[in-house]
Amino acid sequence: MTLSPLPASIRARRVRSGSALATGALALIVLAGCAPGAAPTPSASSTAAPTTTPAASAEPTPTATEDPATAVTLGCDEVLTPDDVYAFNPNFGAAPGYKPAGGSAAAVAVSYQGVACSWLNQTSGDVIEISVAQPSASVLTDLKNQAVSASTPVPTYGTGVDVEGYFTASGGKGEAQVFTGKYWVVASSVEFGEPGDAEPLIAAAVSHLP
Repeated sequence: MTLSPLPASIRARRVRSGSALATGALALIVLAGCAPGAAPTPSASSTAAPTTTPAASAEPTPTATEDPATAVTLGCDEVLTPDDVYAFNPNFGAAPGYKPAGGSAAAVAVSYQGVACSWLNQTSGDVIEISVAQPSASVLTDLKNQAVSASTPVPTYGTGVDVEGYFTASGGKGEAQVFTGKYWVVASSVEFGEPGDAEPLIAAAVSHLP
């Protein structure tokens, strides 16, 4: 049987229907491509570690400070006046270029801002040394303790309850020490064979202290 061709109007409707179907399918494809994907799972945010506040530093405990030595401003002519020296022995006079021997009481006195003086016998060459110092209270106590343990007490080196006198002899040289107030006075010489030999000079030196 011979099929007759479809009328033109029917063919046109089929073409339009096919085009509509194709257009709808394309729209679905496009819409499918634009659909939002699954929302990303939020990652756990990192939590900042707590900062530690530095502890307050401990304040240092104040320590008691030792009173320093006090400088002695006396000159040698004030420690012993020329009259004091002449009354003791007219042959004694100033010893030029005098310097205390290391380790001697006079050198120790100088290290505590004291003064050390010397007088020379112009005939025999013998020397008398007298030093005056005002060390700190603790040092003065130590010096007293050393004198007590190594020397003989002498009550005639000064007047008053505030005067402590001591004497010792070694190697042919005598040494007299007096502690009065804050002062430490020492006289040493081969001229001092016994405590009484140093008494006139040590008593004179003590009497001139401020």
